[in-house]
Amino acid sequence: AEKTQFAMPGAHTAFWLPGDYDTQEYSTVTSKLSEIRGLMEESITGNASQTTFSETGVQTSLMMKTDEGLYINLHEAALVEYACMHLELDDEKMIFESWLTPDAVGVKGYMQAPIKTPWRTVIASENAGDILMSHITLNLNEPCAYEDTDWIKPVKYIGVWWELITGKSSWAYTDLPSVRLGETDYSKVTPNGEHAANTAHVKRHIDFASEHGFDAVLVEGWNEGWEDWFGQQKDYVFDFLTPYPDFDLEELRDYAKKKGVRMMMHHETSSSVRNYERHMDRAYQFMVDNGYNSVKSGYVGDILPNGEYHYGQWMVNHYLYAIKKAAEYKIMVNAHEAVRPTGLSRTYPNLIGNESARGTEYESFGGSNADHTTILPFTRLIGGPMDYTPGIFEMDISEYNPDNGSFVHSTIARQLALYVTMYSPLQMAADLPETYEKHLDAFQFIVDVALDWDDTKVLEAEPGDYITYARKEKGTENWFVGRTNDEEARTSEIEFNFLSPDKTYIATIYSDQADAHFETNPKAYQINKYVVTNASKLSQYCAPGGGYAISIIAVKNKKDTEGLPRL
Repeated sequence: AEKTQFAMPGAHTAFWLPGDYDTQEYSTVTSKLSEIRGLMEESITGNASQTTFSETGVQTSLMMKTDEGLYINLHEAALVEYACMHLELDDEKMIFESWLTPDAVGVKGYMQAPIKTPWRTVIASENAGDILMSHITLNLNEPCAYEDTDWIKPVKYIGVWWELITGKSSWAYTDLPSVRLGETDYSKVTPNGEHAANTAHVKRHIDFASEHGFDAVLVEGWNEGWEDWFGQQKDYVFDFLTPYPDFDLEELRDYAKKKGVRMMMHHETSSSVRNYERHMDRAYQFMVDNGYNSVKSGYVGDILPNGEYHYGQWMVNHYLYAIKKAAEYKIMVNAHEAVRPTGLSRTYPNLIGNESARGTEYESFGGSNADHTTILPFTRLIGGPMDYTPGIFEMDISEYNPDNGSFVHSTIARQLALYVTMYSPLQMAADLPETYEKHLDAFQFIVDVALDWDDTKVLEAEPGDYITYARKEKGTENWFVGRTNDEEARTSEIEFNFLSPDKTYIATIYSDQADAHFETNPKAYQINKYVVTNASKLSQYCAPGGGYAISIIAVKNKKDTEGLPRL
């Protein structure tokens, strides 16, 4: 076993997740290191696959703050052919020791010399923003492995997804309790009438994406096998090739192409990993043949073969195999439930996104804490971009599914801010088209916001409380600002001194109204426009669970500024 140790000089405040071989989809706990043991049991909430290992075991990236105000982050970089590292705390001596994820027979890893083990990283600063701005994790990875990267591009997408997550619609075409691929004749069964991935419904999404300039449409539940996909330990669960009868793949392929929109593939594996590898070449070739250039993969449930874990060496090898194989077909990968990233997107940039944390879907599974997005950039995002799927405008989930009493712990203004604060070159507008059409003024920010950046500034940051980012759109003079706020009302104070001194801009500010609150009044937003320069300053109220988003567009015609107030 590996024995790397990190000795802490005191019982620092930590932002931690319970150590687990299978999931990072927990709410972050904020406590002293000395309190971890006492809080561990209640921190372990239910998941589709989970294996905890210690009363003081935690996951990385681990964020801490000392009583003297020093910020410390522990993680790893370049996780290749090695098991994912957790940390076990000796809470008497305050020493963390590395704890590797074992395989099915308890072995922590197999290595053939010579071999490079993953880096163990420590990022420390008296300024929280320095942690966010550190590139050490990426830089410790090998340079790009591909000569040609022109096929790898940022993606802004919508999808048939949120209605499935909320329980409004179904992934499955029928309500049969059991199906067999290649044997069940779907043309002779009774549809359940709730299947969302049908041709007419997907066309509606393609139309919406095309109208608003989105790149792609994700469709989940398009393929046979969803009736008994979960919890059955079923090896041959999907073939990744055969659509349900109400999903006309060729018609939708051609319709999307005519509308200038890509279709995004979905490969849920149900964690039947051997089955996915058996089908992988055919599945990727099928994508190429039908115009798909990106795939969202998923690993829900316990790993098959039995006994392997999501974060063990065998699965770490699989995730990278899938990415390398995808590159042979010029396909971009967004892997969900995979091991949390460690900067490998530098070497393999077609790894365009990961989930690997508690994403927006949990707002439909009972909710996430209001401070959740003020912590994730300090923890999960240290290793690479996250497909957080923001942009929810209807916070009351019962509006979609009367049997689901969850609500989204956020205001609309904060949902907009996440496109700036949660870095990813892959961004989803996750809510339903009909909901966006009720709030097209706020939706305009999602349409306008960039995906790729030339420059980034952290204007304000305190883990667990707030983060304010400013980012400059690649190849333009336009900037976007996002602020995410915890459960306390706060006032953000920022300066625009990052703007070019010789230019004038129009700032459109999407902010919380004075009576906004993530629990009681989440849809209360306001939109104001101002003329700004690099001498401008802003004092902006942020509601509990709120925030704000700003688009800052360089002025090309002075007439555009007429009648606008100046900041």
